[in-house]
Amino acid sequence: MRNPLNFLFLASVCYSALALDLKGRIQWNDVCPDFAQLGRTQVLLDHGKLHGSVMEDGGFTIPGVAPGTYILTVAAHNHAFEKLRVDVLDTDSLPEIRPYFPGTPLSPPPTITLPYPIVLHARQKHDYFVPRESFNLFGMLQNPMMMLTVVVGGMMLLMPYIMKNMDPEVLQDFSQRQARISQMQSSLQSGDLTSGISALMAANEEPKGASSATTTKASAPSGVKNRGGKNKKR
Repeated sequence: MRNPLNFLFLASVCYSALALDLKGRIQWNDVCPDFAQLGRTQVLLDHGKLHGSVMEDGGFTIPGVAPGTYILTVAAHNHAFEKLRVDVLDTDSLPEIRPYFPGTPLSPPPTITLPYPIVLHARQKHDYFVPRESFNLFGMLQNPMMMLTVVVGGMMLLMPYIMKNMDPEVLQDFSQRQARISQMQSSLQSGDLTSGISALMAANEEPKGASSATTTKASAPSGVKNRGGKNKKR
């Protein structure tokens, strides 16, 4: 049992010897002038795998960072900061700090390096206030539903004038069609499919019968005249 314990002890000693405390600070600027504007903020490595809090003077320390490659982010409520790539080496040399853009691959690393300890700057301030939209009549009329409502309302207003100027026969035919459509809709809504289908078929067959009757009436006088002419010649 002593050998595994000794191995774990040596591994912990080597880990503590290679791990370092990552240090840096936030540089105050016009976007974030002091700690009161910044508020409670943490600096994270790999989305919280390791973290350190920002002090009132802007400094921060992330303890026990093992050798490896990390993405450093700042979790601030009111401000946005840049993201950095941190490479902690196996040797005693200082960690390498590089700019990082989301979506770019980690290998190969960028050639641009930044100084250590880390210096962060607030890029912009989050604005959570959404101004209330004012009344815009032109924007409201651009809505398709509003345009459809205006067109339907205009048709309802113009319908009495259109009905007055219509031919009596056309008006009677239009009224009959409207009655059939209303009957068919009421039948379908009540669940009587047979009556609804029969009303629909009757509405489709009637124009054909009406057209044939009109043709017969129109052809009858011409036949009478022809017969009368023949009789006169005889």
